[in-house]
Amino acid sequence: MLSIEDNELLTRTGADTPMGQYFRRFWQPVALVEELPAPDGPPLRVTVMGEALVAFRDTKGQIGLLDARCPHRGADLFFGRNEECGLRCVYHGWKFDVAGKAVDLPNIPPGARHHETVSVKAYPTREWGGILWAYLGPKAEVLPDNRLPELPQFEFGLMAPEGRYVTKQFVDCNWAQIMEGDLDTSHFSFLHMPAPSVASNENPDAPADEQRLRWIRNDPMPQFSILQHDAGFVVGGMRAADDGRNYWRITQFTVPANGTGPSTFPGETYFGFTMVPVTDQTCWMYCYAWNPDRPIGDEERAKLQQGHGIIAATGADYLPLGNRSNDYLIDRELQRNVSYTGVKGLAEQDLMIQGSQGPIVDRSQEILTATDAAVVRFRRTLLEGAKALATTGSEPGAPWQPDAYRVRPGSWIAEQDASFEEVMLQRFNDPLGRAHE
Repeated sequence: MLSIEDNELLTRTGADTPMGQYFRRFWQPVALVEELPAPDGPPLRVTVMGEALVAFRDTKGQIGLLDARCPHRGADLFFGRNEECGLRCVYHGWKFDVAGKAVDLPNIPPGARHHETVSVKAYPTREWGGILWAYLGPKAEVLPDNRLPELPQFEFGLMAPEGRYVTKQFVDCNWAQIMEGDLDTSHFSFLHMPAPSVASNENPDAPADEQRLRWIRNDPMPQFSILQHDAGFVVGGMRAADDGRNYWRITQFTVPANGTGPSTFPGETYFGFTMVPVTDQTCWMYCYAWNPDRPIGDEERAKLQQGHGIIAATGADYLPLGNRSNDYLIDRELQRNVSYTGVKGLAEQDLMIQGSQGPIVDRSQEILTATDAAVVRFRRTLLEGAKALATTGSEPGAPWQPDAYRVRPGSWIAEQDASFEEVMLQRFNDPLGRAHE
């Protein structure tokens, strides 16, 4: 369990909180590139860690991410005019460029100092891997080497567009609950399985075949191993397989809030995600699938668009079709005779159970077991990082090692006496799952 104080520290990400400051040392996804498709198009509302912002693509195609409030009288710049390389407030015509500088103040006399001093808060942005990223931390001049860190080099972003699929989905609970669910592979033996009366282990929504699902179903107490690396850690969950061998499911966690699916065999498509708090009680889950060995074809892409694996079926606003407002479309007859939960979709099952813990789960009341080892490591990693920054000013090192984020998850079958380190070398030709050229 966590103390009430540490639970607060872990889950609160406002600008005046230790975890909020820690998160702001890392580049954060703030929108999909497809949400700002054309120059001078409509602005986009963006809320990140409680900050109300507005994004726009200017005439030259550059992205601006500004405070949503005009500094003149606080009008919402979302209603502004995106024109001629700037966003113009429609209240009194003040216009700002992508850097936040005022470029036109039509109701201020010429020569007044306002023309040189007025600006609106703006954050650096980058487009990469189909995602718009922003850096919400300190300005470059107060950071190491007087520069911003590079973008984390997730492998999906290094793929050509035909080798990746990127989307997002709205989540109606605190970000940390989703991270903990991903690191807890033991829940797969229950949450994602057929009803107990069903003999088959098939689950068309899971990115794994019936054999792998049978091993998961038959062994609800996987043994966990954890290896630390420069951007986080990798977790191996070992279950009994056939013929005296073991089945390993390998999950990568990178700070502050990036996870992966653990099912991928060589040649199959990998899954990963990044959690971004909207408020302390809601978040965006940016999901990506990628395949370094082949393009993601039309049939597989259509499957992802309809919801598969960690990707939920969503509407036009990226809200999952099954959500808190409709009890995740639970079907009690389906639960009785077909699936363990009665909720269709692996992602929807995760969102349902993690949302059911409440907007922010009270971790001071929980009872942990040995299968929660990775969850405990996750909490310790985040809490130590946030406390070190808050108390001693110790900057996290991971943002300055962008290549450390290029790691792979996956599945593997190994001999019974193989250690986790040996499994990693067999599966990835690397002891930590780092992806090489």
